[in-house]
Amino acid sequence: MKVYADLPARRTVQIAGDLVVIAWLVLWTSLGFAVHDVTLELAGPGHQVTASSTDLANRLHQSGQTVGDIPLVGNAAAEPFDRASQAAEGLADAGRAQVRAVERLARWLGWSVALIPILGALLLYVPPRVRFVRRAAASQALVDSAADLDLFALRALAHQPLTRLAAISDDPAAAWRQQEPETVRRLAALELAAVGLRPDTAGR
Repeated sequence: MKVYADLPARRTVQIAGDLVVIAWLVLWTSLGFAVHDVTLELAGPGHQVTASSTDLANRLHQSGQTVGDIPLVGNAAAEPFDRASQAAEGLADAGRAQVRAVERLARWLGWSVALIPILGALLLYVPPRVRFVRRAAASQALVDSAADLDLFALRALAHQPLTRLAAISDDPAAAWRQQEPETVRRLAALELAAVGLRPDTAGR
């Protein structure tokens, strides 16, 4: 598999691009975790309400049990404490619900902040890199003889801009048909350069 081009300038651009994308992924992953943690701090009041309400409910329940032991009036006297304990439990449930809502919000915000820019970068960057690897690998597998260079010279005649062809020969098609070695080599090198290869290294 050919991951990077043979041509130094293009290889440098590819390596730099890969490093930038990796840095981008690390940056937005870190920001996603940071947003998650900051949002999760909003659950602090909910935790406090839950803890305080639960403690109050327990104390009221214990007080109700104590008052309930009083002969004759125990049950009647304990009823207000039981109702207050139930109300405090309701507050504790509300606090727990708030904490769960904040945790869900923190999770979704963290994922959104991280994934949207990461997926955008990968969708823009990965397909061209995959195309290069596939084209370079296929070309590298073909270039191992002069006959293969002739194939790439023919592709250059079909694909390369006329200005580049004219820089190689006044009549590159006729030179290719006559199998002029230097013209064939230069035409092949032009096409191979488009996929990041050089004739002297493509067959290695």
